[in-house]
Amino acid sequence: MTDTRIGYVLAIDQGTTSSRALVFDAAMQIVGIGQEEFPQHFPADGWVEHNAEDIWSSTMRVCRAAIADASIEPSAIAALGIANQRETIVIWDRETGKPIHNALVWQDRRTSSVCARLRSDGCEPLVTTKTGLLLDPYFSATKVAWLLDNVEGARAAAEAGRLACGTIDSFLLWRLTGGMSGNGAEARRPVHATDATNASRTMLCDIERGVWDDELLSLFGVPASLLPDVRDCNADFGVTDPALFGASIPIRGIAGDQQAAAIGQACFESGMIKSTYGTGCFMLAHTGEKRLRSDNRLLTTIAARLDGVTTYALEGSIFMAGATVQWLRDGLGIIAQAGEATAQAAEADDTQQVYLVPAFTGLGAPYWDAEARGAIFGLTRATGPAELSRAALEAVCYQTRDLLDAMAADGVDVAGATLRVDGGMVASDWTMQFLADILEAPIDRPPVLETTALGAAWLAGAKAGLYPDQRAFAKAWTSETQFAPRRDAAWRDARLAGWRDAVARTRTAT
Repeated sequence: MTDTRIGYVLAIDQGTTSSRALVFDAAMQIVGIGQEEFPQHFPADGWVEHNAEDIWSSTMRVCRAAIADASIEPSAIAALGIANQRETIVIWDRETGKPIHNALVWQDRRTSSVCARLRSDGCEPLVTTKTGLLLDPYFSATKVAWLLDNVEGARAAAEAGRLACGTIDSFLLWRLTGGMSGNGAEARRPVHATDATNASRTMLCDIERGVWDDELLSLFGVPASLLPDVRDCNADFGVTDPALFGASIPIRGIAGDQQAAAIGQACFESGMIKSTYGTGCFMLAHTGEKRLRSDNRLLTTIAARLDGVTTYALEGSIFMAGATVQWLRDGLGIIAQAGEATAQAAEADDTQQVYLVPAFTGLGAPYWDAEARGAIFGLTRATGPAELSRAALEAVCYQTRDLLDAMAADGVDVAGATLRVDGGMVASDWTMQFLADILEAPIDRPPVLETTALGAAWLAGAKAGLYPDQRAFAKAWTSETQFAPRRDAAWRDARLAGWRDAVARTRTAT
């Protein structure tokens, strides 16, 4: 390592199934990368957990790998940005930094009955008015309450101020700024903070005031002392413990992964739409400084809070996208790696109309059916691995169409809109062409698919004065490939009718 110029940004992209880190240079080009999958835990039907220590250790390894891959000294890094899986919650001991239980993942459905009871008690209008969210176990609040009520001594410890709570960004920030057992509280004061986008996904934050709401804290039984400070996405979040990387790196940007992806796609203006295809699929339509309330069970969320200015988005969330392909690999064993699904889909028998409804942990927007479970329709003796792979990829596109239709019904002008896409699945030309055909809309794929990490990097780099401002960044955005619709209305209508019938049958069966 010989380059000691301070002209780099380290971006952490901590996802649901893997931790990634990327080093960007002064021109916002990727010069180093590290990635590592970590174990998923499924202790019961609908329960999904992560060992937070796995998240921490994998994050440290990929950061060091990315720095090594870039062949730079840590002292050359001007700033660090964090993007993270949202809604996943961790509670840890303030003194030792150790979690009191596995993290409860955003996919976890164990609090479905609690949400149903609160809905029956008439609480959902209050929650939606203040948070823009629906009463669903997807969000963090009922997860926090479950941990406090089911881990021995947790509630008493929380009320005594001995515990801290946060989404994954907060847990990483605490550890990065010195909050590790034997290395933390005595040597330095760890930073307990989050950003407005992550806070907006907890079901505890008033998204118009941008603060934790006392009425919501009381409703869910969450002590205010547990929660982190809420800051702008481009804020001062402290510096890393020099023992971690060999230098103190300023942390200058945090955003939930979907908002980070929208930032990385330069979706800063009202009417711009992006869709990310990772473990799940998340479509955000920017609505500017105006909060748009949904009548079609979509979510109103904070798009960003930059330099004190809050902007909003309408969001549709799909629980299973890349995770469905992962199921083909790990559950069925019909592919050895994710990329093989595309090749199989291209070879599938087009006359077979096989529909996979991937409700493995329930259905997200616009259905919000926590009790639904996955189903496959249209199987024949001729159905094989290729047809199942094709059905899995098509399911992601059908669900995206559901979201776009709901946004249109809520008043978003989608006619003639171009969808900006990112995430691992968009590398598949076959999938992107099917998406364009089923949406009847052009699809723009950027040259840098790591837009989540790019968004985190831009937040940190711009705050540090290394990267251009918002206007210049947006002007520099380019599309590498555009996929235009090729199919006619009859083809599209027939396939959408089959999909909607399959979803209806799935929900009836469960």
